[in-house]
Amino acid sequence: MSLLRRALLMTLAAGLTAPALAVRYEGQDFPDTVQLGGKPLVLNGTGKRQVAIYPLYLAALYLPQKATAPDAIYAEDGPKRLEMRIVIPLVKDVSTQEFVKAINKGVQRNNTEADKAALADRVKQFNAAISDVGRVKKGDVLVIDYVPAQGGTVLSVNGKVWGKPIEGQDFYAAFLKVFIGDHNSDARLRAGLLGQPG
Repeated sequence: MSLLRRALLMTLAAGLTAPALAVRYEGQDFPDTVQLGGKPLVLNGTGKRQVAIYPLYLAALYLPQKATAPDAIYAEDGPKRLEMRIVIPLVKDVSTQEFVKAINKGVQRNNTEADKAALADRVKQFNAAISDVGRVKKGDVLVIDYVPAQGGTVLSVNGKVWGKPIEGQDFYAAFLKVFIGDHNSDARLRAGLLGQPG
């Protein structure tokens, strides 16, 4: 076998075993795919939450298959993931009460009165879990997974799980509406997570 042919075969073999590619966004790498609940998820989009001129976090949405329409995302069966990487530049840390306020506002703005009534106890449960975290700082990673096989929505911070799983796909849909609903607080973040031009 010639040296050239051997080199080509080795290159092809290496390509077959290469790790998942990453998307570079705001100086950080987000993998193209992740495994969750034994299922592969694909990166739907990335975005940045900014308050005034200051970035607060980068976010990535992973789904069973890519989608640009929020209603299609809410309806998708199977695991989903929203990852948030804290990037606050000028302060030491930030209280997780800021997330609680954003969640409450987003749920109120994006759901019917009947849905809000059905979700109320579970929103309190999630807010209690994130409140227990206390504060987050630059470099911290919050992951909010929906894993039906594990009981529902699971919050983890830097790999540590907080609180108990929260039941119901309707809860995770309500959670995602905070970020990609019609009445969201950051249109550029929404567009990024939906894989749309900002």
